[in-house]
Amino acid sequence: MKAENPLRLGSRRSPMAVAQSGDVARLITERTGRQVEIVGITTFGDVSREHLTQIGGTGVFVSALRESLLSGEVDLAVHSLKDLPTATPDGITLAAVPPRDDPRDALVGRDGAKLADLPPGARIGTGSPRRAAQLGLLRGDITCVPIRGNANTRLAKVRDGDLDAVVLAYAGLARIGHTDLVSEIFEPDAMIPAPGQGALAVECRAGDTGLAGLLATIDHPATRAAVTAERSLLAALEAGCSAPVGAYAAFSGTRLHLDAIVLGAPAARQRPGLDVPAGSVTMGIRERGEADAPGAARLGRELAARMLALGAAGLMGAKTDRDDAHD
Repeated sequence: MKAENPLRLGSRRSPMAVAQSGDVARLITERTGRQVEIVGITTFGDVSREHLTQIGGTGVFVSALRESLLSGEVDLAVHSLKDLPTATPDGITLAAVPPRDDPRDALVGRDGAKLADLPPGARIGTGSPRRAAQLGLLRGDITCVPIRGNANTRLAKVRDGDLDAVVLAYAGLARIGHTDLVSEIFEPDAMIPAPGQGALAVECRAGDTGLAGLLATIDHPATRAAVTAERSLLAALEAGCSAPVGAYAAFSGTRLHLDAIVLGAPAARQRPGLDVPAGSVTMGIRERGEADAPGAARLGRELAARMLALGAAGLMGAKTDRDDAHD
């Protein structure tokens, strides 16, 4: 009997992306016996040095992978789920959402300093308006500095003394083996993660029902329900890349609890490339709700409707893709 060809998994080339794609490849082989090879694909977001708000937000990390998928160059693609625009293009399906890794944000401070230990006026690197706004609520005197590049590039800026600290996703640091550098982990109550943070998305062509069925073996229903609630809220808000929006859902027993926040900032914060004191955040809207798993999408929409009724649209700025990609 002829052996089946390995599945071709499309992945960005960054160390973090290759690591998470490797995790998915091993999980597929473990569950199905099917071999998987990783095909590295360079995206525009990886080669551009512009700020995400200038080059189109999170979609710049996804489109090249999807194009390779639709052209038949690869059989499936793996993304950080928080990188995905909320609209899925024709011809592609979200075949699996594996079990979620740690969703929390983490601070890497120079010499192991925690947020409270940083000097007055400390410079913290982050490409995320969501993180910058919430850091401002935790400590108003620090300055948030826009930063690009992969995780190792960002960590080097702390090591070399260019920044006092950076904030990254804990899951990403774990995937590249750098949790030893973490000086503080922010619980979701203190800093609500980005929608989908810590989770992965596995896409394939919509017409490939056989592969979609195979990939369903690595799907995790609880994670899928949680990220469905978070992304439904994001879609209903029509949040922009300059909009500090956080959403995190988790189960307590059979009930899915969703916590979401929209934070506003003066116009100066919304101009890319500008160092802005974190304490200049003006106001925020935070809402919570719960539902059973089948009501995950409705829960996100209902929470978004409540936030919009309270004025969230006026806080969010331009309606393009959102923040937090690649970190």
